[in-house]
Amino acid sequence: RGDSVYLRAWDDYEHHTLKLTAAKVAGMGHVAFRATSPEALEHRAGIIEASGFGTGWTDGELGHGRSYAFNTTDGHKMEIYYETEWYAPPPQLKPALKNQAQRFPARGANVRRLDHLNLLVADVRPLRQFFEDVLGMRTTEMIVLDNGDEAGAWVTTTNKSYDLAFTADHYGARGRFHHLTYAVDSREEVLRAADIFLEHGVYIETGPHKHAIQQTFFLYVYEPGGNRVEVDSAGARLVLAPDWPPVVWTEAERRMGQAWGLKTIESFHTYGTPPIEEYTGPRRGQI
Repeated sequence: RGDSVYLRAWDDYEHHTLKLTAAKVAGMGHVAFRATSPEALEHRAGIIEASGFGTGWTDGELGHGRSYAFNTTDGHKMEIYYETEWYAPPPQLKPALKNQAQRFPARGANVRRLDHLNLLVADVRPLRQFFEDVLGMRTTEMIVLDNGDEAGAWVTTTNKSYDLAFTADHYGARGRFHHLTYAVDSREEVLRAADIFLEHGVYIETGPHKHAIQQTFFLYVYEPGGNRVEVDSAGARLVLAPDWPPVVWTEAERRMGQAWGLKTIESFHTYGTPPIEEYTGPRRGQI
C-alpha cells in the first residue's frame, strides 16, 4: 500500500508484524503494542495521557483499529491498539494443524514469530521507569554500571522473559533503533539461518552465539536498508513468577562478553539507525 509493504512471520496471528516504508535513511518509524481488551486500551490510554507523553488517538491503519499514540521519554514513537485483523491463510497455505497461523513454509530461515525489539536511548533509567509506571511492564534484567548509571534494561508484558530491550546509545543520541528480532524454534535453525545469509551475501555482524543476558541464542545481520535484524532462539526460558526480582548485571560482568566468552564487537555498541556518520563529542564507555 503506497510506499509500504506489510510482512509477518509464518506463525504470527495478526495481519502483519512488520511494516516497511520507503525512506531516505534507515530507522524505526513506530512501535505498536496490542492491549488485552478494549477496556484495557482505554485504561492505559488514560494513564499515558496523564503522564504528559500522549499525543492522542488515531483512526488506525491497515491491519488494526484505533490506537492511542505517544512518545517515550527518549522520543521513540509508539502506540497501543486492541482491534486487529487476524491473518486468514489462503487455501494453499492452510495448515494441517489448525492451531498455527499457516502452513510451515519450508523456505529461507523460516522465522516463526516476532520476538522483541531493542532501542537505543540517551538515558535508560527514566525510560525503564516509564515502561514500569506508565505502561505497566516488568523489568526482568538490567545493567548497572559502577557509577550507578543504568546501561540497559529488558522489560516484558507477557510471560516471555522480555518483549522490549533498551540500551545506552554510544553517542548519547535520542530515539535511535538497535534491532528487530524474529524467533525460530531451535538453535539448529539459527545455525541454518547463518548458512542461508552467507549464501545470499547478507552481512553477518556477530554470532551465532549465546547471550549471557536472557541466555538468547543469537545471530545478527544487516538488512539491505541498513537496519540490524536478529534471528534468535530463546528456548523454553519464561518468567512465570509474578514477583520476579530483576537480575542486575555489573559492569565487570558485562566486560566478560557473551555467555561462552565471545567478546562483544565494537559495532554492536556503536551502530544504530538512523546512523550517525560523524560525531565529534565524547563517547560513552563501552560495556
